[in-house]
Amino acid sequence: MKRRAFLGGAGVAAGAFAATAAAPSIVKANETINWRMVMPWPKGTPGLGANGELFAERVNKMSGGRLKITVYGAGELVPALECMDAVEQGVADLAHSTPYYWFGKDPAVSFFTTIPFGLMGWELSGWLRFGGGQALWDELYAQFNVKPFLAGNTGLQAGGWFNKEINSVDDLKGLKVRYAGIGGEAMRRLGATPSLLPAADILPSLQSGAIDAAEWVGPWNDYAFGLASVAKYYYTPAFAEPGSGIEVFINKDKFAELPEDLQEIVAVAAQANAEQTLSDFAFNNIQSYQAVLEKGTEIRHFNDDLINAFAKASKEALEEIAAKNELTGRIYASVMDFAKKAAPYGKEFEATALNQRANVFANGTY
Repeated sequence: MKRRAFLGGAGVAAGAFAATAAAPSIVKANETINWRMVMPWPKGTPGLGANGELFAERVNKMSGGRLKITVYGAGELVPALECMDAVEQGVADLAHSTPYYWFGKDPAVSFFTTIPFGLMGWELSGWLRFGGGQALWDELYAQFNVKPFLAGNTGLQAGGWFNKEINSVDDLKGLKVRYAGIGGEAMRRLGATPSLLPAADILPSLQSGAIDAAEWVGPWNDYAFGLASVAKYYYTPAFAEPGSGIEVFINKDKFAELPEDLQEIVAVAAQANAEQTLSDFAFNNIQSYQAVLEKGTEIRHFNDDLINAFAKASKEALEEIAAKNELTGRIYASVMDFAKKAAPYGKEFEATALNQRANVFANGTY
């Protein structure tokens, strides 16, 4: 995206701000700093926009008002899917978002949120914090002049809303679907036509027939956005999004100007938001699931043939990304090494425990 075109679309005020922000400065310890944060989702969106606003509130309070963040929802300052450009170019100072929205800039961003059959939410956090993932993320995002922080996770998502059953790869051919990241690429390779629509556009696109099916998040968000009212079949779980990470990323120059204590406050606020967001989704998805069923929704699962087809198409896409350059190759090797180790552990511990719990509740033993 060209800087001149972007600033023209963002308006005169944004252009004036960018011009001011372009001149480097040294922040004094007692100076009040005012930042602008953009998001690709509307303010107040359950778990997403609401927790972006919570991050800003945390920073404001923890800094004693020295670092004040004003939050802009999708379209309020810049279009939903131009947040990365805005922060990179200094139109905004930071963003609350999810990495795969920047797939078009570099598909390797997907490794730091979610990939098909990849890391669950808690595993992604483990890899980033203790498995070398954060250093790789910093290195990748340096090309956009931003510093990333993990600031949340939606947990295991749903496979999406469909108005016909999907029983074979042939059922995907020609289907217009809202699918993000590598999942969308897998859908494309299997004959569907994927598009990445902002949150506010998903429901009207389903209603109008502009798309035939859509994945969004899970029961909490999907019900809140009305998707259960326009589609009959709810495919779970998501092959594409086992644990989608949420990020806060900050213009590197702006972050470097902060005093050390404010840098630490930003980092700690992001970490607090990471736990808050994952807990938020865990609780509210459970609460909303029954409401989804009461709308007449029929739960479906992708069969083994489809899962294997999704896996093959996804692996091809991931290997192509890994082969792009030395950095993406290192990222791919690191995340896949951890995922391969996590798979047998998860099967014997977590999957077994979940099945055992479901059985004792279902048969009345417990």
